[in-house]
Amino acid sequence: MTGKTLINRTLITLSKLLPEKVKEVSDFADYILKKYDEEVLQRGIEKLIDKSKTFNYLKDEEDFYLEHTT
Repeated sequence: MTGKTLINRTLITLSKLLPEKVKEVSDFADYILKKYDEEVLQRGIEKLIDKSKTFNYLKDEEDFYLEHTT
């Protein structure tokens, strides 16, 4: 099923609901969109950090915080 078909089907369903139920669906759609935006932003930040050379000096540093067993 295409996105356009799903949207049209959803609009038909929404037109049959009471206004308070339509508000619930709208709130849920807003929540999903916010989560998606946050995931996209997170992936973008991770890419920037991965490509960054800012912390390259740490690769040559000794691990001071390793747990030592005696």
